[in-house]
Amino acid sequence: MSEADQKLKLRTAAFDARFPNTNQTKHCWQNYVDYYKCVNARGEDFEPCKQFYRAFHSLCPNEWIEKWDTEREEGTNPSNFAI
Repeated sequence: MSEADQKLKLRTAAFDARFPNTNQTKHCWQNYVDYYKCVNARGEDFEPCKQFYRAFHSLCPNEWIEKWDTEREEGTNPSNFAI
């Protein structure tokens, strides 16, 4: 194995008992919302927030993330990202 192969660790989101079904759409959405709630409460450098970030990037299609980011920036996203 090369040095680059040894450093790269690919992981998917861990099992979450709240979402036992095959369809992970709600799991994807909840991690997206939890990430921005965490960032709003603690800041982007707070290490536990990064777990939500990794999870929703692992679970959600990029098109959804881009759409939700646009809606969040425009203030039209239906979720409340405040604590």
